[in-house]
Amino acid sequence: MSEKIKRRHFLKHLTASAVAVAGTTAAGKWMGGTGEVNACIRPPGALDEKDFLATCIRCGRCGDACPNQCIHPFTEELAKTHAMHPGAAQRNTPVIFPRTQACMLCNAVESDYLLCTEACPTGALQKIEKKINVLVEQVNMGKAVVDKTLCYSFNGASCGICVHACPLEGKALTAGMWEKPLIDPDYCVGCGLCERACVRYPQAIRVVPPEISS
Repeated sequence: MSEKIKRRHFLKHLTASAVAVAGTTAAGKWMGGTGEVNACIRPPGALDEKDFLATCIRCGRCGDACPNQCIHPFTEELAKTHAMHPGAAQRNTPVIFPRTQACMLCNAVESDYLLCTEACPTGALQKIEKKINVLVEQVNMGKAVVDKTLCYSFNGASCGICVHACPLEGKALTAGMWEKPLIDPDYCVGCGLCERACVRYPQAIRVVPPEISS
């Protein structure tokens, strides 16, 4: 194995370890230009959080267009069910909670583009073509992380349900020995289907927002 490949593998495992530590909490908070904001999962194609908050007009069209009905306004009521509190600038902006309903990348419909990105009138969600190579390159809702202390496959049982739920199975998520889920962050788009499918409560795999995973 060349030194370049060794270095790439080292950096990938180092990043995965850092993300796993950060991912022990459901969501983080940081101080943005508009005050304290939550690290949350946005629909595909979302701009960086600061630009997203400045561009999104809270029209709800992305949620109306979503065939899987996974996009909802970030209201106080919804936030409470997830032990969160939206920052003032985040209220009524579109969010996804994968454990409740994940993004299927418009797999259920015939379309050339992800429908939520096509419906956005302001560019807060950038239009994304529904092709595998484009999705991998342009969609970054977050990154999946595994809590090995919770995952059945890391604790004497064999599961693998999350692996089979992944739309990029064999690339973003593969099964190791005893069906242990192995994540490749280069391919994971953060759709949350693995988190939704996990049979463990609390879930052993979850999507960490970009502000944390990066």
